[in-house]
Amino acid sequence: MPLILPGNVASATAGAFEVANSCRFNDDDSSYMHKTPGSGGNQKTWTFSAWVKRGNLGTRQGVINVNGSSNPYFFVEFIAADNLQIQDYDGSQDTELTTTAKYRDVGAWYHICVAYDTTQSTDTNRIKLYVNGTQVTSFSTSTYCAEDFDSQMNSTNQLFIGQAGTQKFDGYMAEVCVVDGSQLAPTSFGEFDEDSPTIWKPIDVSGLTFGTNGFYLDFEDSSNLGNDANGGTDLTEVNLAAADQATDTPTNNFCTLNPLDMYYINSSTLSEGNCKWTGSTQYGFGRATVGLTSGKWYFEVKMTNYDSADSSIGITGAASASSTNWLGNGTHQYGYLASAGDIYHGNSGTSHGDTYTEGDIIGCYFDLDNNKLYFSKNGTLQNSGTGHSITAASSTTDGAYSPAFGDSCTSAGHVIQDFNFGACPAFSVSSANADDNGYGSFEYSPNITGDGSAKSFYAICTKNIAEFG
Repeated sequence: MPLILPGNVASATAGAFEVANSCRFNDDDSSYMHKTPGSGGNQKTWTFSAWVKRGNLGTRQGVINVNGSSNPYFFVEFIAADNLQIQDYDGSQDTELTTTAKYRDVGAWYHICVAYDTTQSTDTNRIKLYVNGTQVTSFSTSTYCAEDFDSQMNSTNQLFIGQAGTQKFDGYMAEVCVVDGSQLAPTSFGEFDEDSPTIWKPIDVSGLTFGTNGFYLDFEDSSNLGNDANGGTDLTEVNLAAADQATDTPTNNFCTLNPLDMYYINSSTLSEGNCKWTGSTQYGFGRATVGLTSGKWYFEVKMTNYDSADSSIGITGAASASSTNWLGNGTHQYGYLASAGDIYHGNSGTSHGDTYTEGDIIGCYFDLDNNKLYFSKNGTLQNSGTGHSITAASSTTDGAYSPAFGDSCTSAGHVIQDFNFGACPAFSVSSANADDNGYGSFEYSPNITGDGSAKSFYAICTKNIAEFG
């Protein structure tokens, strides 16, 4: 089921360090960054740190890579089994660490810290891997380099962020750092929250000494996402654009679609940071990463392709139950059907508004305080602002509602739905409407007059959930 509270996220404590932006990498676009250092740095002692939120799973995905023309290389990547792997190669397999742990939570931000000091006499001290502030010590493969080994990091070979060879990263990255000349502990980059001591959160790294080849990517300049905020040589972006700057960060984690929660959607794919769904066959049912029990919440979806299939957009408090299930077919499911303009619930339709097709943007407003569901089409609230009554979240199968999507057609079709949860939409937004807390960037306002009362709805992110959820 979706997460009631997203995974490893920073607290909403006032005054805490806030990460403003991340960068979305879409492996379908082969997006990455690179630069070639002008001179070598310290190849024995250094630290790499990055916060990552995964998109696709089950494929090899490079996080950082240094690669020379004669095939020495260093990389950190997720392998196809979703374990983390570090390799440092120079004619023989000098270093290889593969975690036994798998990292498959697409609703969480992970902090990865790799700390090298090959001058150490104890081999396990030469390379240390930390995830979310805790050192990883369980490896299925553990080969450590020799003392005084020169890593490929900080060599004059080309460095890449978001790829290792042909293996492109898919998801979001934030606060990417290389520190040349120091083997640092993860406490240089993060800390455990004083009120929730199992939560690892970022701290301000701007005061670190990054060294000769070190750099700091904060992704705050949308026109230059490869900007080194430490003042060094910028990285060159490849297949990245201003639209790939996101506000989904480790200090404000936004809802996305969930590739682990897609039922009977044969050969369907998610992309664009898990904000774009491309269907390929009849029927389909998927959910987002967050389950909500109270509050008022908004998201919007653009129909990018219709192609004889039948789109369904809405919410669900229960998973799909059969191979012919579609959103609105079962109990505690509510889907606004494109071809009919009806809200379907329990396989029964209730007239609610207009039909919709390619190019239309559907807004979904779900009020879990008053158990009402509203939809808009291109900014116009449907059913004259009268909401559709829904079962209380506490009485649903899962005890919570999450955004949901699918195809309800009985024959093969090709639905494409572009979602906007407010942080990094899969379609271009021209209006940039935020919620009343200033979060999200939506095409249409999250505020409506529903059932005769003014109502403010909010982007589904951890800052808002901490207040209303």
